[in-house]
Amino acid sequence: MSSYSDHLNDLSRERSQKETPGKTSSAVSETYLSHPVFGLLVNLCIIDMQSALYASLYAKRLFFLVTASNAGLEINNISRDNARVALEKRLAVLRKSGFNQDYEQLKGIYKNTFSG
Repeated sequence: MSSYSDHLNDLSRERSQKETPGKTSSAVSETYLSHPVFGLLVNLCIIDMQSALYASLYAKRLFFLVTASNAGLEINNISRDNARVALEKRLAVLRKSGFNQDYEQLKGIYKNTFSG
């Protein structure tokens, strides 16, 4: 069984080959994890090569930082403010890197998740 980071790399490569050869995409669409207490978690964005930000699927009020390591996945809950800041940092990286389509997609996720 491949690790979570391998899975993220595969998804990223697959998407980048479809969209813009030579560039590495950072977005993952519709990735879910099953949490034993909080149910399904939906991927909001990749933070870096080892971690991603997830939210509870139905309410999107609980946020989790999922980190891949040699020991497996580590799922830690984080505050709404910390999740917002992490997503804003990722938006800044995407904007500076020139991944315009990924930036616009993540900007929509940001608005849907943190507005209102």
